[in-house]
Amino acid sequence: MLKCSPHPSSVPATLTLSAMAAGPLSVSSNASTNNDGILIGDKFYSEVYLTIDNSLVPEERLSTTPSMFDGLDLNTEADLRILGCELIQSAGILLRLPQVAMATAQVLFHRFFYSKSFVKHSFEIVAMACINLASKIEEAPRRIRDVINVFHHLKQLRGKKTPSPLILDQNYINTKNQVIKAERRVLKELGFCVHVKHPHKIVVLYLQVLECEKNQTLVQTAWNYMNDSLRTDVFVRFQAETIACACIYLAARALQIPLPTRPHWFLLFGATEEEIKDICITTLKLYTRKKPNYEQLEKEVERRKVFLAEARIKAKGLNPDGTPALSTLGGFSPASKPSSPVVKVEEKSPNPQTVKPVKKEPDNRTQVNKSPHNGYETHFKSIFRRHL
Repeated sequence: MLKCSPHPSSVPATLTLSAMAAGPLSVSSNASTNNDGILIGDKFYSEVYLTIDNSLVPEERLSTTPSMFDGLDLNTEADLRILGCELIQSAGILLRLPQVAMATAQVLFHRFFYSKSFVKHSFEIVAMACINLASKIEEAPRRIRDVINVFHHLKQLRGKKTPSPLILDQNYINTKNQVIKAERRVLKELGFCVHVKHPHKIVVLYLQVLECEKNQTLVQTAWNYMNDSLRTDVFVRFQAETIACACIYLAARALQIPLPTRPHWFLLFGATEEEIKDICITTLKLYTRKKPNYEQLEKEVERRKVFLAEARIKAKGLNPDGTPALSTLGGFSPASKPSSPVVKVEEKSPNPQTVKPVKKEPDNRTQVNKSPHNGYETHFKSIFRRHL
C-alpha cells in the first residue's frame, strides 16, 4: 500500500484507486499541507491507496463490454468465458496446481476481458497467461513450457487426435512469446493489482458459526458450487462474503438441510436476499446451458476479426487488397469542364505534286580556310614573291 498525504491545492481527499481502475474514484475528507503531489487530470493528489475494495466491475461496464462493441453477442461472450475457465481448470489439474491458483486464474481471466475484447485477443493465449501468472501469485510457479504443453495436450484431446509430444520449433517459440506478452498485458490492464479474495475459507468459517462444519457433505457441496460459479461473472460483481453465503444457501437447499430463517442467517454476515438470489440464479443457469462448441466459437470470432479488418481498411479508403479505392481518387482524374472541347484543325501537309522542284545553283565561291595556320602560310607566300 502506497500512502501519502493530499496536496493542499487540490480538493482535500484520500484517493482510492480501484484494482481494475473500473469504478469511480472514492474520495474522503483529509487535509494536508504537503507541497509534493501527483497530477491526475487537472488536480494534484499525494495520497494513493491501492486496495481491492473497488475491484468489482460496475454495472455500466457489465452491460456493454468491449466484445459487444466489436460485434459479439452476449451469449457468445458468455460461452467464451465458460470455455476459457474450463480450459484453466483442466490445465490446472494436469499441472497439479492448488485450487486457489486455478480460482485466481479464472478471476483474472474474467477481469481482463471486461477491459479487452475477445475479438482482439486470443482467449486461449490469455488463459495460458492467467494460469501462469496465478501460479506465481499463489506461490506455486510452473514453467511456461509446461503450461503450453498442457494446453497443447488438451487441444489434441478436444480434436480427438492421438496425443503427441510438443515439438520445440518456431511455432513453440512464437507461442511462448505471445504468452509472455499476454501476461504483461494482463498486469497492465489490472494495474498490477492481482490479489483475489477467495471465499473458500469463508465458507468453512460461516459453517462453524452455524455449527454445521462437521457435515462434510454440506461443506463439499458448498465448495463445488463455489468452484462452478468461477465460470460465471459473480466473482467480479459481488464480494467474497456474499458469494460464500450464496454457496452455503445452495448447498443447504440441495441437501434439504434447514438453516435459521427468523431472522435469515445470511443477514448476520452482511448479505441481502436479493444478492443471494442473483448469485443462485446465475450459478444454476450454468447447469442448463449447452456445452460451448470450440470450433463454432473460433469461427465466430474469426468472422468478427475479418469484418473489423475490412471496416478498418474501408475507413482508410482502401480496397481489401490494399490498393486505393476509386471513390477516394478524386485528385487522380481531372474533372470534366462545362464548355465543349475546342476541336483543333490539323494543318495539312503540302501535296508533293504541287510543289515545284527548286534547282540548286552551284556555289563557285572558294572556301576560305579560317584556320590561323593556313592564313599565316598564305601571307608569307605573298611577301616572298614580292622580293623575287
